[in-house]
Amino acid sequence: MEHLEMVSEVKHQRIKANGIWIHVAEKGTGPLVLLLHGFPELWYAWRHQINHLAQHGYHAVAPDLRGYGDSDSPIDPSSYTFHHVVGDLIALLDHFGEQQAFVVGSDWGANIGWHLSLFRPDRVKGFVALGVPYHPRSPTTKPVEIIRNFFGDQSHVCQFQEPGRAERAFARYDYLTVMKKFILMTCRDFLASPPGMELIDFLSTPSVLPSWITEEELTFFADKFQESGFTGPLNYYRAMDLNWELLAPWQGSKITVPTKFIAGNKDMAFDFETAGTKAFVESGLFKSLVPNLEVVIIDGHHFIHQEKAQEVSDEILSFIRKFLPNASI
Repeated sequence: MEHLEMVSEVKHQRIKANGIWIHVAEKGTGPLVLLLHGFPELWYAWRHQINHLAQHGYHAVAPDLRGYGDSDSPIDPSSYTFHHVVGDLIALLDHFGEQQAFVVGSDWGANIGWHLSLFRPDRVKGFVALGVPYHPRSPTTKPVEIIRNFFGDQSHVCQFQEPGRAERAFARYDYLTVMKKFILMTCRDFLASPPGMELIDFLSTPSVLPSWITEEELTFFADKFQESGFTGPLNYYRAMDLNWELLAPWQGSKITVPTKFIAGNKDMAFDFETAGTKAFVESGLFKSLVPNLEVVIIDGHHFIHQEKAQEVSDEILSFIRKFLPNASI
């Protein structure tokens, strides 16, 4: 299988970063491109982009974020703030001896990339965010309350708050089924289940796989989550309100790093009335918060870097080449 050949060429190491061990997958030489996965993914979500970037003269580095895969997984949700995770990434850049890197993030990885760009714009040459735009911090209301007001108690964010609840619900299924329910979802609304139902029970399990992913690839994710569990990944949601408290000094700050935002037109909540991604991106507020911004909408769902791998790889490459006029074609 082609993807297994790609994976076999990838180098793996665990790096002591910010007091914990972080596993990274890397390939290629040249300017560093840091690839940040989302929930519930791993470095492996970037398998197509790692190969593409390496072939075109870049050093692709994809960590398992803290709590995931072969990286350490602190127990306490308070260890999963943006400050902690950005600290991990700064330590990785220091390990590789790079003052600056290009950064690409999807889902939670996009959120982390936004805050890396906010906290340390001196370390980010350019940023590509997939799926999740930069939302301004409310001066008065914590994010979980905002989501509850908009989408109700049955939203995934609210269901994931209580330690152990989602883990118990997920445990009713085998790990491969959990992966299929999330990675293959085609939900167009904000992620929420009907009253009295756990989200994982509400998500469907496709009987036929789409052409862009194989059972073998999904099994790679499932096997890793079987080893490491879901508590670390869910702790990112459990730290959301703590993030809000810690972000108070950056109230009203703009993201000055050059940025490309890519979204799938069938992503969750893309078309959601006044609160959807499309409405926010078109409102002018997004551009005011991220002045050096370009927006690309492509045909696809949430895990667009896997679903439309070549198109996303080309978009990343076309963006970072603007900064490196002598890059190989």
